[in-house]
Amino acid sequence: MPTSIIKTFVWSRKIRLFHWVNVLTIFILIMIGSAIYFDDALGLSKDGKVLLKTLHVLTGYIFALNLLIRFVVGFIGTGYERWSQTLPFNSTFKAEVAQLKQNKDKVFAGRSPIGKLMIAVLFVFMTIQMVSGLVLAGTDIYYPPFGQHFAKSVALDKNNLAAIKPYSKDNIDEKAYKAMREFRSPFIDAHKKAFYLLLLLIPLHIAAVIMLERKQKASIVSAMIHGYKYLPKESKANNVRDN
Repeated sequence: MPTSIIKTFVWSRKIRLFHWVNVLTIFILIMIGSAIYFDDALGLSKDGKVLLKTLHVLTGYIFALNLLIRFVVGFIGTGYERWSQTLPFNSTFKAEVAQLKQNKDKVFAGRSPIGKLMIAVLFVFMTIQMVSGLVLAGTDIYYPPFGQHFAKSVALDKNNLAAIKPYSKDNIDEKAYKAMREFRSPFIDAHKKAFYLLLLLIPLHIAAVIMLERKQKASIVSAMIHGYKYLPKESKANNVRDN
């Protein structure tokens, strides 16, 4: 007999909002970041580069705020919002792996063990991008949260911080400026490497979702729009209210 299919609420409004804001901001950051990286080939002026970096930072603030809210929701949220249902560190993870080994067609209401591993890796590299990006914003175009600190650290006249501008040597202590650039060097390296890895991981994540959608037909993609999956009866989890 065919297995009964049950419409099951899985992804709350908070999770869906985080997901699509994250998708949009990462896409914009990749586009602007690529333009900044190829600034010479594009023939960008200094003012053009500063404008792009400013847009990159402003978009990065939205990305960072969205990510920080998700971190908080993971601790105080309910159901599949919680980290115990998202990351591969809860007490039931080994049991879920065992279930998947016994039945490779096993359908999970939330994320599968492989999905949890992928999400954990994505969160690690998104966090690296966030932290390194905020440091670079402060050391490059003197934007918050660290820009004021770095501007003071390189200023000859601490009372005239307004004179300190990107790509300008006005009111700049060359020795302090060189020290700041050395400090930011590992953050640039981390930002670039995390960027490259995300360029690899994001397509893998999308491909895995599409493959599972075709295989399980559980409405995985559209569930991130309306919140509901269509699951076999034995996979049905307790519904979570959209709050």
